[in-house]
Amino acid sequence: MLKEIVDLGFDLIELGHGIRISLMPGIQKMFESGNVKFSSLHNFCPLPVEVMHASPDCYQLSAAYSRERERAIKQTFQTIDFAERLGAKFVVMHLGEVPIGPITDKLIALVKKGKLLSREYVKKKIRAIQKREELAPAYLERVKEALKPIVEYAATKNVKLGLEGRRGYEEIPTEKELSILLDELNSPVTGYWHDFGHIQIKQNLAFLDHEEWLRTIGPRTIGAHVQDCIWPAQDHQPPFAGHVDLAKLVPLLPNDCQFVWEMSPRKTADEIKRSVVKWKEHFGE
Repeated sequence: MLKEIVDLGFDLIELGHGIRISLMPGIQKMFESGNVKFSSLHNFCPLPVEVMHASPDCYQLSAAYSRERERAIKQTFQTIDFAERLGAKFVVMHLGEVPIGPITDKLIALVKKGKLLSREYVKKKIRAIQKREELAPAYLERVKEALKPIVEYAATKNVKLGLEGRRGYEEIPTEKELSILLDELNSPVTGYWHDFGHIQIKQNLAFLDHEEWLRTIGPRTIGAHVQDCIWPAQDHQPPFAGHVDLAKLVPLLPNDCQFVWEMSPRKTADEIKRSVVKWKEHFGE
């Protein structure tokens, strides 16, 4: 897997949240041999031994039960340890959710039926916003408390934490919450991790304006998952294969932003290579 990625022309790799712990010795060996370098790890990496499939939200920092939050913190510590061991500068994090149900997928289903901004759509969306605003404070408070020891631990390991922009409105953080979280954490090891596909879906659902959000959060962005999105919500497409205006949006991020391509495993090597060529035409190396 790692060799194939290197052969595609990428010199840094992010390890995803589906990496089993049994694979880590081989990954460590390739790293130590100098055959591969790592940009980042996506929490939780490696996958908790009791979890059978890739699941970045198997334990949530927002959980009502303290035992689950403690497990999430412990697994995050382990991810940070592996990041340090593999020379990766970043750990990408999900923070949990507010239990209002899968509203995002319901809105997407309506959009696919041509009902964007219909009365049915607007009513459903407003009810979800009202419910989330009512419930969110308690869950956000748990996230803040859980993040404090994680931030302190990451600082000792010289690893930065990228708080990822989420696809779902029910997930934490919203864009407003993200800015507040970064302000309250007030740490040089925390920053925003942009996801072009996630945020484009939110734009398509009329939750935000992608460009306006990047102009606001750009200076606080430390990394980004690069993917395209076919209307309204088919993300994880190779860059320049969908409807995200990457030529306009990418320059809004800092020069030292870490770009990580996050592709669907169904995409072929040739498709990715074509996108690499277009990326270099627009942005250079």
